[in-house]
Amino acid sequence: MLAYTLDWLSLLGRWLHLITGIAWIGASFYFVWLDNHLLAPRRSELREAGVGGELWAVHGGGFYNAQKYKVAPAQLPEHLHWFYWEAYTTWLSGFFLLGLLYYAQAEVYLIDPAVLALSKPAAIGIGLGFLLGGWLIYDALCRSPLGRHERVLGALLALLLSAAAYALCHLFSGRGAYLQFGAMLGTIMVANVFFVIIPGQRELVRAKREGREPDPIHGLRGKQRSVHNTYFTLPVLLVMISNHYAMSYGAKYNWAVLIALTLAGALIRAWFVARHKAHERGGRTPPWTVAAGVLLLLLVALLLRPAPVAGSTAAKPAAEEFAAVQGIIQARCAGCHAEHPTLLGFAAPPKGVVLDSAEHILTHTTAIQQQLASKAMPIGNLTAMTEDERAAVLAWIEHGARR
Repeated sequence: MLAYTLDWLSLLGRWLHLITGIAWIGASFYFVWLDNHLLAPRRSELREAGVGGELWAVHGGGFYNAQKYKVAPAQLPEHLHWFYWEAYTTWLSGFFLLGLLYYAQAEVYLIDPAVLALSKPAAIGIGLGFLLGGWLIYDALCRSPLGRHERVLGALLALLLSAAAYALCHLFSGRGAYLQFGAMLGTIMVANVFFVIIPGQRELVRAKREGREPDPIHGLRGKQRSVHNTYFTLPVLLVMISNHYAMSYGAKYNWAVLIALTLAGALIRAWFVARHKAHERGGRTPPWTVAAGVLLLLLVALLLRPAPVAGSTAAKPAAEEFAAVQGIIQARCAGCHAEHPTLLGFAAPPKGVVLDSAEHILTHTTAIQQQLASKAMPIGNLTAMTEDERAAVLAWIEHGARR
């Protein structure tokens, strides 16, 4: 019953996380797009009122006229809409899932003794340390003199994030490291909203209500953090779905794969941001960043392609070989991959893959090969599969998966 309850909590938590994430990312992408499409107002009364840019759009059967003030309007409107609960709820639901799966079940999803034999409290403490430490270091850099030099700051952040990816992949299981890296980026993103963007906006509103001249520095800081968030978004989305693709987190150099995919996501997003300003370049957007991102993805895919499994050239008789393989799978895999899993914490077979019969094993040989070759399964090697057993199953598949 506990495993069944955890499954429902996971399902509902993921659903909420997805819904609020769509709302947050949608609003974030829209405002980045809007900022980059604003044109200088043509009407003199708008310029005199302090409008720095405006945009006309048509959507849903109506016309919209968006205007952005250089600092603030002369008089605040009665109703002012804020955007922040989308971000907060996304992080809260994400942290709930992180705690439910990767911390509460750290011995399954986070700890891999083959990487580092951590205790459960140590693994959780290190994970939380990366969430907090990542934000503190990032925020300190943005507030330092380096924060005024975006290119230098961006290069330094790229180096530090690469170091974090390397460290996480040498502390946790590949799956856990990827999710922890995404959680760190997501924490930085929501902390930008909570500690910088929203307080700055509240100060602008407070200044207007108190009759003071608003300080434009709050708008500039908020814009900087908002732009950083948009570059973090695609890498965060990548690691959210990475647990379904063992070829990435299960690779020998999974830290390098994580760095490359993160960089590719940032480059592709940079092209879209540049494309928003195509009107300033006669409608043209140089393709170099998106081309570099796509080529990087292709290179990673090429390097991760499955290699032929080294096995004996003289295979055993088919029946004998399959009997041995079936015994290994029964002992090391069927605890999870059965109609009714016996391994604690699993109410149903992962991804619906059942391996408790000869027919089921033969049906899933491709998936078995990928999971075993990447060492993603058995998860956390909870069933203590030996390297000889792993090699025997892979060799059987290489010989044609005969029965």
